[in-house]
Amino acid sequence: MSADPRVLVVGTTTDYIDWIRRTSPGRAFFLTDPGVRHQATEPSPPSDEEILCDLTNTPQVLNALERHLEDRRLQLSGIACFDCESMILAAVVASIHNLPYPSVEAVRRCRDKAATKAAWKVRGIPCPQARRISSIEAAEAFSRETKGTIVLKPATGSGSELVFACRGPEESRTAFTEIERGLRRRQHSRMYRVDPAEGPVIIAEEFIEGEEFSCDFIIENRQIRIIRLTRKIRSPKGPFGTIRGYVLIDDLPGDIPATNLRRRLREGAEALGIYKGVCMVDLIVRNGDIRLLELSPRPGGDCLPFLIRESMGIDMLKLSLDVAENRQIALKSHNPLKSYVGLRLFADRPGVVEEIDWRRLAADPRVSQVTIIRKPSDTIRMPPEDYDSWLLGHVIFTPSENGTELTRQCDDLAGRIALRMAPC
Repeated sequence: MSADPRVLVVGTTTDYIDWIRRTSPGRAFFLTDPGVRHQATEPSPPSDEEILCDLTNTPQVLNALERHLEDRRLQLSGIACFDCESMILAAVVASIHNLPYPSVEAVRRCRDKAATKAAWKVRGIPCPQARRISSIEAAEAFSRETKGTIVLKPATGSGSELVFACRGPEESRTAFTEIERGLRRRQHSRMYRVDPAEGPVIIAEEFIEGEEFSCDFIIENRQIRIIRLTRKIRSPKGPFGTIRGYVLIDDLPGDIPATNLRRRLREGAEALGIYKGVCMVDLIVRNGDIRLLELSPRPGGDCLPFLIRESMGIDMLKLSLDVAENRQIALKSHNPLKSYVGLRLFADRPGVVEEIDWRRLAADPRVSQVTIIRKPSDTIRMPPEDYDSWLLGHVIFTPSENGTELTRQCDDLAGRIALRMAPC
């Protein structure tokens, strides 16, 4: 009997596992951290579809994988990964099994924001100045050299977690101390380690003012196919860099040709050593020019897969499996038929959830989907103590065309959540 071909999905969350099992049954199996499975509310896959293993122990993972493949008569047909902290492990497995995936070196360059900027600078690709720093004095020096606002952040973090805008040496000093403290609390988190021997790294980065966008694309044979393009809605509340939501758009502002965007995406990916796969990128448009911020060989997360599925009928998780298996990809135009927004919903205070009532939100005619990830008895803590638990979920909606600005519509919809909490 021949082996059963499956895509290995490395280190993703249980909601993604459940999504893939429902939409692509029998196509994948999963390498999952036991702690992630322990906290899951979704049903566990059968034993032939999931390996529970400490993902920080690469030799143990490789041994468990080989035993699973042999015992279950499975054959790896591809590698997929949706989580930044699991991409190096995915690259190691892909290399051993001779499967298409970016190299370990390429993934390391993507994971380390300073290394990313250095690779782009060598190729002349516009991006912020960035530097690794290891002391308060180095942070202050970068601030003085830049003569403007700088951003301090972990080299391998995600989103707005432990990210600070600093206006001068004094704020840089305070932010550096806060990041160091935060990284010590997260010393066992895979997210914040470029190399286990090196430990966590802090970088200083030039702040560039401008509209921020994000994009999912496929790169193959030096060609770029754009899947989605979104403008970010910055949050007026919460930590610096908090993104409130995403608006699907057709093109970048300022009459920037689509060919320019595709060329910049190709240059940015190839400079990091990425030549094939699904990627996401963050970028800023300033003075008619595209400046890259971050690029990663995975699709955008958070509410974006839901927004793309709702607006364009594209399942980004299934598409990632297709790319991993070298299947033919037939993409629809990335231009949606009408405007859609993915709005993230945040708690405004800490506490223990007693009730979340979102019926008024779901009943609004603009709303097509509501996803709530918090439940009664969950404890909500606010940043900088906790950057995860204050996110309640998201809503996908089509803005009304009655002249009301988008910010006010976001405020209105977010206000339709009734959240009752007890003190922590």
